[in-house]
Amino acid sequence: MNRNFGLRAVAPAAFRQLMVRHKSPPRPEREFLSARARNRRWLTLVVPMVLAGVFASFLGARAVVNSDNESARQSATAASTQIASTLELAIQHEQDLAISFAAFIHDSPTANQDEFSDHAAALRAFSRYPEVQGLAELTLVRRSGLKAFIAKVNVTLPRGQHFTVQPPGVRPYYCFTTLFSSRALQSSAFLGLDLCDGTLGPLIMKARDVGDSAYLPYGAGLLVLGQPVYSGNAIPATVRARHAAFIGWIGMEITPSVVLNSVLNNYPRTKVLFKYEGTAVRQSFEAGPTSAKSPWDVINLHNGWFVETYGAVLTSAILTDPNAAGTLFGGSLFILLLGYLIFALGTGRSRAVQMVHERTDELSHQAFHDPLTGLPNRSLILDRASQMIARSKRDGTPMGLLFLDLDDFKFINDTLGHEAGDQLLCAVGSRLANALREVDTVGRLGGDEFVVLVEGFSPLSGVRAAADRILELLQPPFQIRASAAQLDVSASIGIAEGVRATPEELLRDADIALYRAKESGKRCAVQFTSSMRDAVDQYRSLDVDLRRAIDNDEFFLLYQPVFNLSTGAITGVEALLRWRHPTRGVVQPDEFIPLLESSGSIVAVGRWVVETACRQGARWVDQGHAITMSVNFAAAQLERDDVIDDVRTALALSCLSPERLVIEITETTLMIDVQQTLVRLRELKAIGVRIAIDDFGTGYSSFAYLAQFPIDVLKIDKSFISAIADSSSTAAIVHTLIELGRMLGLQIVAEGVENDEQRRFLVSEKVNTVQGFLFSRPMEARDVERLLNGTAGHSPLALASS
Repeated sequence: MNRNFGLRAVAPAAFRQLMVRHKSPPRPEREFLSARARNRRWLTLVVPMVLAGVFASFLGARAVVNSDNESARQSATAASTQIASTLELAIQHEQDLAISFAAFIHDSPTANQDEFSDHAAALRAFSRYPEVQGLAELTLVRRSGLKAFIAKVNVTLPRGQHFTVQPPGVRPYYCFTTLFSSRALQSSAFLGLDLCDGTLGPLIMKARDVGDSAYLPYGAGLLVLGQPVYSGNAIPATVRARHAAFIGWIGMEITPSVVLNSVLNNYPRTKVLFKYEGTAVRQSFEAGPTSAKSPWDVINLHNGWFVETYGAVLTSAILTDPNAAGTLFGGSLFILLLGYLIFALGTGRSRAVQMVHERTDELSHQAFHDPLTGLPNRSLILDRASQMIARSKRDGTPMGLLFLDLDDFKFINDTLGHEAGDQLLCAVGSRLANALREVDTVGRLGGDEFVVLVEGFSPLSGVRAAADRILELLQPPFQIRASAAQLDVSASIGIAEGVRATPEELLRDADIALYRAKESGKRCAVQFTSSMRDAVDQYRSLDVDLRRAIDNDEFFLLYQPVFNLSTGAITGVEALLRWRHPTRGVVQPDEFIPLLESSGSIVAVGRWVVETACRQGARWVDQGHAITMSVNFAAAQLERDDVIDDVRTALALSCLSPERLVIEITETTLMIDVQQTLVRLRELKAIGVRIAIDDFGTGYSSFAYLAQFPIDVLKIDKSFISAIADSSSTAAIVHTLIELGRMLGLQIVAEGVENDEQRRFLVSEKVNTVQGFLFSRPMEARDVERLLNGTAGHSPLALASS
C-alpha cells in the first residue's frame, strides 16, 4: 500500500522518464498531458486569488499604519495631558512652600537670618523640593524711606561691608532681599540688589495688587515665584486694603530643568517646552531628546504659561511600521500558503496529505504550547504534573512545583507598552528554559506567571535550590528591542513540594505560597505549609461570615469622645465600627473592613453605620448635650450618587440637625477622583453637614487642591502627633499644618494624643480640640452617656487620670 502511494506521489518529470524507459503505451502519456492541463487550470485559479490576497494585505497594512498613527496620537495626547498636570502640580507644591514661609514671616515679623534658615531646614525645603535653589524675604522700600532702610541694614552688617543699591539710580521704589536661604550662595550675594529694576518689578508688584503668587522667568534658565505676604494672615478684599496690609514677598528661585527632567522620567522619548509668553517677557525652558521633533500638543496652564510636547515623527510608510509590515507580509504569506495548499490539493493527493499532517502537528503544538514564548501552556503543564505525581506515587521519586510571578510587571506594560512586555516575557522564558535541568519542565500559565516542575532531585538540588537558582539568574538586567535602557526584573516564587491528589491541588498550594511571597516584600521564594492553607481557608470563611453579618445584626458601634482642652468638655464623638462574630468574638476593623471594601458590602454597612450613629447622636442631643457625631465614609460610598440620599434619610429618621453630623474622609480618598469627590462634597455641604479630613498629612494632596474642597475640620494624623517629642522636624511639620489649617479657616483636631508631653505641645500651639487614649478610649454608648453626665466642668487631665 505504501509503495503504491509512493508511485502516485512521483513528480511529473520523473514519471515521464519512467514511462520512456519502459516504453509505456500512449494512454499513460495522455494521462500525463492531462495532468499538465489540470496544473494549468489550477494555476489560472490560484494566481488571481493570490494577487487579490496580496492586494488585500496591502490595504490591511495601510489601515494598520493609520490605526497605529491614531493610537500614537492618542497616547501622545494622554502623555501631554499627564506632563502638563504633573508640571501644574509641581507649581502648586512650590506655592504651598511659599505659603508656609509666608505664614512664618507673618508669625515672626522680627525673624533674623538664622531663624529664617532654621525654618527652611525644619521644613526640609531643599531636600523635598530639589528644583528650589533659594528662598528669600523681599521688602518693598519707597524712595522716601531708602536712607532709613540703608542705615538700618548697615547696622546689622559685618565690619567693612556696606549696603549699596545695585544698579544705582533714583526710582520710585526698590525691592531688596532682607532674609535669604540658598543651596550654595551667601545672603550677601543679593545685598543691595534691586529686584524691581527690570521686567520682574512690574510683575511682582502686580502680584501684590492681585493678592496671588507670580510664577515668572528670571534670567537664563531660572524661574522666580513671588508670594505676597499680608498682615492678618489673610488676603484683603480690595487693592487699597492689600496695599495697606502688605508686608513683603516670599521669593523663590527655581531651576525648571530639574522639574522637567523629573517629569520626563516616564517619557524618555518625549521633549517638552515650558514656555512663558507675557506682555513684556517671553522665555522657554526645554528638556528631553532633540530627536523628538513631531509636535504633539500645546496646553495652556494660564497666567502666560504653556506646555508644548514633542515626540517621534509619525510615519506613513508600511515597511517602517512593524505592525503594518507584519500585516502585509503575514497576509501575503498566508495567501501564498493558502494558494499553495489549494494548488497542492488540486494537483496531488500525496502533497495534500503531507500538508495535512504538517498542519495537524502545528495545531497540536499550538494546543499545548504558549503562542508567545513557545513554552508548555496550562494544559500541558497539568498533564506533565499528573504524570509526575503518578511516577512519584509509584517509585517514591521526589517532586515539586515552583509558581513564579514577575514583580511589578504591570508597571512595564503601562510605561513601555504591551509589546515591550511581550518581549520581556519571551526573554524571561528563554532564560528559565536554558538555565534549568533537561528533566525539569518550564511552562507559562498566562500573563507574567510561569511554572517549573522539578522531579528526581537530590537534597542539594531540590526545589529550594531551584528557586534560588531562578532568583539568581533573573538578577542580570534584560535588554529588549522596545526599551533603550536595560530592565531590572525580579520575581516572587511559591514552592509546593510533595505528592498531591491532583495537579490542581499542587498548583493551588504553590499559588498560596506565591501570595505569601508577595506579602513578604517580593523578590523571594516561600515554601508552602499547611498553616498557609488554613489561613486562606480562614480568610474565605471570614468573608462568607461577613456577608451574613448584616442580616444577623452582628455589627455594633463604639464611640470615642473628642475633648476641648481648655474646658475639658466633650464636644463630639466619633462612631467606630466593630464586628461581634458569633464564634470568634470581636473582630478588629483592620481584619474585616478591607473585605467589606473589596466585596462592595461597605456601601450597605456604611448606610447602617450613619443611620445608627445619627439616632444615637440625636438621643444625646435631646438629653441636652451639645455634641457632634462623626462618621467615617469609604471611597466606595463617595463614588455613588445614592450617598446623598443615604445621609438625608439618616438625618430624617433620627431628627438629628445636619450641623451635628460630621462626615470624615481620609486624605487618600479625597484625592482618588478630585473632580467627582468635589461634586459629592458640595452636595453634602448643601444638606448642612460638616466635612472633616481624617488622617491628614499621610497622603499627597496639594494645599491648592485642599482650598477647593468645602472642608470644615482638619484632623492631624496620630503618626505626626506621636513623633512630636522624638523629632523637631515633625514638630515643625505639625506647626505648619496647624497654621495652614488656620489660614484656610478650618477647625484643627489632633488625633492619637497619648501622653502629657503631646498635650503640652498642642496647648502651646493653641489647638483646643483633641482625641486620644490620654483622655478616653472608644467605648459603648452607655459608657459615653455616663461620661457626658459626670464630667461637666472637669479638665482633660482629670479625665485622663480617672
